[in-house]
Amino acid sequence: MFQAVIFDFGGVITESPFEAFNKLEAARGLPKDSIRRINATNPHDNAWAKFERAEINPDAFDAAFAEEARAQGFELGGRDVIACLAGAIRPSMLEALRRISARFKTGCITNNVKSDNKHGGMWSNRSVDEAMGLFQHVIESSKVGIRKPDPRIYRMMTDALAVEPQRCIYLDDLGINLKPAREMGMTTIKVESAPPTIAALEGHLGLTLS
Repeated sequence: MFQAVIFDFGGVITESPFEAFNKLEAARGLPKDSIRRINATNPHDNAWAKFERAEINPDAFDAAFAEEARAQGFELGGRDVIACLAGAIRPSMLEALRRISARFKTGCITNNVKSDNKHGGMWSNRSVDEAMGLFQHVIESSKVGIRKPDPRIYRMMTDALAVEPQRCIYLDDLGINLKPAREMGMTTIKVESAPPTIAALEGHLGLTLS
C-alpha cells in the first residue's frame, strides 16, 4: 500500500526543541511555554515564520523576536532561542529510518532556519549527517521560502519522490503540520516519543524497525 515515508526532522528524528525551550524559560525565570506562546501569536507572519522562510537574517530575527517577547511582558532575544534548536538524535528513530530507507522512498520536510555560524549549525554531527543521507529528498523551509503547514511544501515532496499522497506516511510532532498532509490523503503519525511512533510505523509497513 505504501511507497514512501516522509519525516519532519526536529522533534521526530531528534528530541523535541520544546524541552530545550522549557529549560531556557526556567533558567530565565519565565513562565513555562512562553516561547511557544510568542511563536503562536500571528503564526504565519511573526518573526519565527519569517525566519523559517529566510525572509529575515539572524540579526533581524534576534531583534524582532525580542520585540514580540516584550509585547507579552518577557525579555528574551531571538539568538537565545536559536541556540535551543539543535536537539539530540533519537538513536531508535535513526535505526528505524535506516531500515525504512532500505525498502521505501524517504523524504524530509523541515521548517528550519539558516545559520550564521555564530552558534554553530543546527545540524553539525555525524549522526545527523547520516540521517540526512538516508533521505532521498530533503526540503528545508529556509531554502525554498515556504514553510509547513503551507500545502505547497507537501506537494513539492510528493512530486520529488514521484508518489501519490495516498501512498505516503507523514510524521510530525505538530498537529497543525499533520493536517494538510492528511487532507491530501497521506496517512499521518503524530510523534510524541520514539516507542509508540516506531510501533505505529511497524503496523503500517509490516517491518521490524528495532
